[in-house]
Amino acid sequence: MQEDVRRHMNRHLTSEVGISLAEFSILSALRVTPDRPMRVYELIDTLRWEKTRIIHQISRMVRRGLVERQASPEDGRGTNIALTVEGRAVIDEALPLHVLHVRRLFFDVLAPQQLDTLAVMSEAVLENLQSESFEE
Repeated sequence: MQEDVRRHMNRHLTSEVGISLAEFSILSALRVTPDRPMRVYELIDTLRWEKTRIIHQISRMVRRGLVERQASPEDGRGTNIALTVEGRAVIDEALPLHVLHVRRLFFDVLAPQQLDTLAVMSEAVLENLQSESFEE
């Protein structure tokens, strides 16, 4: 189900606003902090992606003009990632469409009791991940 939903969401975003689900994830994370760019490690923590995945995705997005790299004023070695004007316009268009799509996929087809059950199940799995040493 997870892969089917991800593939469906990716197709929807691509056809509606011309961005992938991965691009949407990064743009929406950056949109949460509109007054400042984010460090790469903040994106890694927020999205829970591997560093190489973030770096490659950001490189593609820089080429597309959606984000830009900026030298960190606090640390010359660090890199900040910021939305471009085009990236902000794309995510501002994508967010309400994405919310409606998620509502149609999940909230419109699941009863409140089913959503509560899903939340309880998700919390149990997340607690198990935190208590076990699944990290490599």
